[in-house]
Amino acid sequence: MHVRKGDFVMIISGKDAGKKGKIIEVIPKKGRVVVEKANMVKRHTKPSQSMPQGGIVQKEAPLASSNVMLYCQECKSVTRVSYKVTEDGKYRVCKHCGVNLPDKH
Repeated sequence: MHVRKGDFVMIISGKDAGKKGKIIEVIPKKGRVVVEKANMVKRHTKPSQSMPQGGIVQKEAPLASSNVMLYCQECKSVTRVSYKVTEDGKYRVCKHCGVNLPDKH
């Protein structure tokens, strides 16, 4: 998968195209990602102990990982990921500006 949990991405297609957000969850088996405050859906919930009233809850739904693209905070644009190998290890690098992208989340 070309993106990881915690990456800052921009949605490039669909109803939320142009929105930016952080990846909350990655589902690699299905090729989907959950982006915060994007692709919001309403779910009708039954009353439970944590929510005795029940009701309608808004939450983020997964969207295809092909619909998101990594957003570089340095050059303020969407970018593909390049990899740089050094004696310290392998790093993800922005294709446009060459800045190391955050790896540990």
